[in-house]
Amino acid sequence: MKVIIAAAGTAGHINPALAIANKIKNEEKDSKIMFIGTTRGLENDLVPRAGYELKTIDAYGLSKKISIENIKKMYKTLKGYGQAKKIIKEFNPDIVIGTGGYICGATISSAHSLKIPTLLHESNSFPGRAIKMLAKKTDTILVSFKDAIPRIKNAKNIVFTGTPVKIKKKDYTKEEKTKIINEIGLNTNKPIVLVFGGSQGAKRLNDTLLDIIKNKLNNNYQVIWATGPKQYDIIKEELEKLNININNVKDMKIMPYIYNMEEIMNVVDVIVARSGAMTITEISNLGKPSILVPLPNVSHNHQLYNAKVLEKVGAARIILDDEITGEKLNSNIEEIVLDKENVKKMGQNALKVSTIDAEEKIFEEIKKLVK
Repeated sequence: MKVIIAAAGTAGHINPALAIANKIKNEEKDSKIMFIGTTRGLENDLVPRAGYELKTIDAYGLSKKISIENIKKMYKTLKGYGQAKKIIKEFNPDIVIGTGGYICGATISSAHSLKIPTLLHESNSFPGRAIKMLAKKTDTILVSFKDAIPRIKNAKNIVFTGTPVKIKKKDYTKEEKTKIINEIGLNTNKPIVLVFGGSQGAKRLNDTLLDIIKNKLNNNYQVIWATGPKQYDIIKEELEKLNININNVKDMKIMPYIYNMEEIMNVVDVIVARSGAMTITEISNLGKPSILVPLPNVSHNHQLYNAKVLEKVGAARIILDDEITGEKLNSNIEEIVLDKENVKKMGQNALKVSTIDAEEKIFEEIKKLVK
């Protein structure tokens, strides 16, 4: 099987694309897979690191505002269509796959014009502009959340598959769980809350955790807090102003990044995070209660719609970015973690929207299109 995958920009677009590529390779060892991206996004690091060839084209997200800068981007994006068509013609794939974002416009449209089967995967509950624009041209659209289906009009074929994620549910023994918690520097005497804001951290969440520390609010629970590598030193300095050593905060482990995230997410009681599509999928698959703080100012406010997927089934609470404070977060955490039955019930509710074997389901749809 010869496959081209279009993925660019953020890890939310690239990681599902890599999972799809890996699944194809595992099922059909002789497959040839090429990625199309831009010169600017994380694909330039993640795709070659995963062992795949990456070709780049000009592609930009376009604003409705008329400006010289936007006109330049529009010209370059139109040029990108020709670049994509040339790459596709030369590689001659059996199928072209896109995982969302503006890179899909050129690649899917070009493949469609060349009568090559196309497939798009949408990770968010509220589909992006590219997915909506390409619905008529795409043979099959795969969605992560059922809520997305009525929001995509004029599609030929929509299939609910979920999003492929690395983090899986693990049933650790009591001894294994204790070992993981002790190794991170905490204990099993109090509930544990995990707080993270994505791979780069989230300043708003970090400021809120600083507020909790300053006011000594976390008396009834412990916290594992991933600040993000770029913000760790800032947090360290802020704590030093309060004469607090970052490595010696009561009932709290603070680190720039969590490398054993699968272990940690499995052993904690509650998760506090942004609501990117992959985070929502991981939380639901793990069956964990969550407090979600959607990132504002993103296209179509899609993180809020993602969070509502879990809120709707009673698995999560939503606190808006401009409303979160240390006191508000603390009260929400305590209302969940201090009630073991509530923790259990919210976790079971999260599992109602979980999806397993997403890679397998996606591969089945690919095979249907590749004759």
